[in-house]
Amino acid sequence: MSTTPVFSEQEVEARLAAELPHWYLENGWIRRKYKTSGWKATLMVVNTVGHLAEAAWHHPDLTVSYAFVIVKLCTHDAKGITEKDFELAKKIESVIAWQPAKEGGALTGTPNEDVRFKYIKYDDK
Repeated sequence: MSTTPVFSEQEVEARLAAELPHWYLENGWIRRKYKTSGWKATLMVVNTVGHLAEAAWHHPDLTVSYAFVIVKLCTHDAKGITEKDFELAKKIESVIAWQPAKEGGALTGTPNEDVRFKYIKYDDK
């Protein structure tokens, strides 16, 4: 059994609102749905989440469909939401939701006006 502290539902909800506004708590998991432009982009999201999870040694459950990926995090051995879940969610969010064009600089991001290059359907567009 894990000795990792588990957050209450109220603590989880407050932290999600403050730190991860696109994530939500449902049935004991923190979750996020990433909408994509299709299968190719979905696979890129899955592979990115897989890499980050493996590097962190903390593994989410994924629901994968043609144009979306749902990421679900819970610390299984602690039977609840822990700091591990928040840290991995933040890392996933920072990589998947990254929009280079908003930072300025040489990286412009994918051209959204051409459907051949659409990738993630960002929440703020």
